[in-house]
Amino acid sequence: MTEAIITGLLLGMALVFSVGPVIFNIIKIRVNYGIASAFYFIAGVWISDIIWVVMANFFGSMLTQLLLYKKIIGIAGGSFMIGLGIFNIFLKKFNRVNESENVIQITGSTNIKLFITGFLINTLNPSVIALWLAAATKSISNTFGQRMVIFITCLGLNIAADIVKIYLGGKLRNRLTAKYIHKLNIISGILFLIFGLLLIFEVLLNGNT
Repeated sequence: MTEAIITGLLLGMALVFSVGPVIFNIIKIRVNYGIASAFYFIAGVWISDIIWVVMANFFGSMLTQLLLYKKIIGIAGGSFMIGLGIFNIFLKKFNRVNESENVIQITGSTNIKLFITGFLINTLNPSVIALWLAAATKSISNTFGQRMVIFITCLGLNIAADIVKIYLGGKLRNRLTAKYIHKLNIISGILFLIFGLLLIFEVLLNGNT
């Protein structure tokens, strides 16, 4: 069981230190909208990861078939990120929330949209699918209990790291003026454009369908 915990920690560390669009969006949302909205966004990512973990462990063959459509999924995911990038650069309005106010001007639909955005960013990334499938394949010789420990440890570490990122985003938020927050939105948009283009470029070169 100790080996399973170590494996889960190593897999989790690989996820924690991977640089992708999610980490930048966590900071941007935390700065613009506050802690509650940041948790809505990251909850969408967590649900997506949990679904892929379950799929990889119990429906591995189905997931392998899904990867045959890596090009289609990648283009859809890349296009979604590019759309987010364009929105952040050209259409995004500054909407900072003062958390000291009793009434936070964020509607339920805003948080639902953030949840869906987090879910789609993670779900429409073929690299995420391949990662969980590879992890499940590697642990296929382990018992069911050991696999549970591996993936619960991994997801738990990743969730804890995301919470720390939200906390650090709050520290950053208190030091930023409206001018710098606007620049942060533009930087986030540019990064989304880059990640989206790279994802499309990668699947066009390496995709099978």
